[in-house]
Amino acid sequence: MAILETEQLTRKFGDFTAVNALTLNVEAGEVFGLLGPNGAGKTTTIKMLTTLLPPTAGSAQIAGLDVVKQASAVRRIIGYVPQMLSADGTLTGYENLLIFAKLYDLAREAREKRVREALSFMGLTDAADRLVRTYSGGMIRRLEIAQSMIHAPRVLFLDEPTVGLDPVARNTVWDRIGELRREYGTTIILTTHYMEEADALCNRVAIMHLGVIAAIGTPNELKQNLGGNVTLDDVFAHYTGAALEAGGNYRETFRARRTAQRLG
Repeated sequence: MAILETEQLTRKFGDFTAVNALTLNVEAGEVFGLLGPNGAGKTTTIKMLTTLLPPTAGSAQIAGLDVVKQASAVRRIIGYVPQMLSADGTLTGYENLLIFAKLYDLAREAREKRVREALSFMGLTDAADRLVRTYSGGMIRRLEIAQSMIHAPRVLFLDEPTVGLDPVARNTVWDRIGELRREYGTTIILTTHYMEEADALCNRVAIMHLGVIAAIGTPNELKQNLGGNVTLDDVFAHYTGAALEAGGNYRETFRARRTAQRLG
């Protein structure tokens, strides 16, 4: 059963069409990857789905709720982890989670239990009372995922969840993302430039190019469609007409490197 549906979802900026008539269904409990080069429309799509940007045309629903007409209700059932650093380094891990529990208006009697459960699930119990500025990059990202999960959202959006992390930390975050789906049935929608990440985590992926979906399917289906011994990187290059490029323009490069530096 689809928990997220879009119909001809479109976003224009003046004469430029960033997302062009996107029609997409994501099943409940899926880990769904949104892939594509910079400028493909991924971020614009995520911003529309998380109610941060109104569409120019078309519609989108999450759990039957319209992202424009019922934006407040949508925000209560989703979580969002942006690429940029969102945890407060001057607070402890526990304090960061407690603030999010209050922001999501959790009942006072439920906050302590939820915070402790989130710390335990993300493997941060021993670091709960340490300042976040002393955390490693992987620990910070796990804390940010815990923040977004504190209210038990039905759909979790992750924008480049392992940017700036070393391979060991990335694998740990991957493990936690997989556990979220298995333990809580959370539907996860992620963007990534790491094709091995998409291959390992995602049930299905959509490759966006110039504002439209160029291909969609399971990673294995997309690889088999090309025939031979190919990788998801090959699939990406085939449908976008270019090698994988995580760079973008100067501003995007600056932001990504600043994030990586902060994450350690």
